[in-house]
Amino acid sequence: MQQYPQAGLAEDAFADVARAFEENFAAGEEVGAAVCVYHRGRPVVDLWAGWSDPDRADPWRAGTVGVLASPTKALVTAAFLHLWQEQGLDLDEPVAAHWPEFAANGKAAITPRMILSHRSGVVCLDHAPLSLAALRAHTPVAEALAAARPEWEPDTAHGYHATTYGHLLSELVRRRTGLTVGRYFARHLAGPLGLDAYIGLPAGSDAHLATMLESNGEVVELRDATTLTYRATIASMSQDPADPAVEDPSYGGLASAHALARLFAALVGEVDGIRLVGPDVTAELARPHSSGTCEVMLTPLTWGLGVQLADSAVFPADAGLKNSFGLSGANGVFTFADPERELAFGYVPNMGSAVMGSMDGRIRRLVEAVFRSVDRIL
Repeated sequence: MQQYPQAGLAEDAFADVARAFEENFAAGEEVGAAVCVYHRGRPVVDLWAGWSDPDRADPWRAGTVGVLASPTKALVTAAFLHLWQEQGLDLDEPVAAHWPEFAANGKAAITPRMILSHRSGVVCLDHAPLSLAALRAHTPVAEALAAARPEWEPDTAHGYHATTYGHLLSELVRRRTGLTVGRYFARHLAGPLGLDAYIGLPAGSDAHLATMLESNGEVVELRDATTLTYRATIASMSQDPADPAVEDPSYGGLASAHALARLFAALVGEVDGIRLVGPDVTAELARPHSSGTCEVMLTPLTWGLGVQLADSAVFPADAGLKNSFGLSGANGVFTFADPERELAFGYVPNMGSAVMGSMDGRIRRLVEAVFRSVDRIL
């Protein structure tokens, strides 16, 4: 039997989480992974096991980081909400008030709240697909977004801003601070909290990167280039080889499981004296802003401000997430917080999800174990 090196901690009250983590490996469903749980501002589970590479030669480490895919947007959202609080931003003021070029082609009334709740309609860059050169320069992406047309009348429907979300908010952050969202996140969130989390790996970084392995899942609509699903995802993504040093704020972030849990813990309470946003911002973040069938993914989804809410197949209430907010990734990354339970969770594997469009079995076992454990305490 393949042996998987494992290390870390799990307090006795959260032994169920450790067992679920071990069972995922024993069932052959993991190559390498880490899971972390914060409760009341401190880590109560912080486990890692397996291998960071497909050859099973390089063990997963305490700070190993993986590509986040969609949960990159959690880093962006946290940064934007921090800026909102720090500068007293008006989420209902038109984006064009600070980015005049964005008003073109029917976008004059779009607000930051519409972007955060996936209601702006600006979901496609298929006329100007991303490249590493464009991502490095930042300006070409902002120009393409300014020229884009909404796919529906803004604020009349919602659809996942898969590739545009991070870039839209990054340009707004840059217009207000002079910093891209990756640099703002590094300076104001990752630095103070000590997070192994990046939107663009800094030069000279010694971060230990896991090799992310492809999943076996598939969304049928991603095979049809005429669908909005395809145009808003595949057609708008960079087709260049990934470069961890390049800022891709929609799906190219990097983080450890510990960093995700710590970040979310600081959104719902204090972590070592730091709380990123106040309770009023957290409450607004977790309030439903969009619900119903997503125009892009064609499945029921509910959104707060930049975060998924229950109930949906990928963020299901019956797993215990009824009062939680978070983000799920097609590559298996999952993170959430439950403000009432003062709970935060991060999970980063390097084996992608085998089933698209629903909660991965590995995640469900871990999440259910977390809620069983914390409910015994409460």
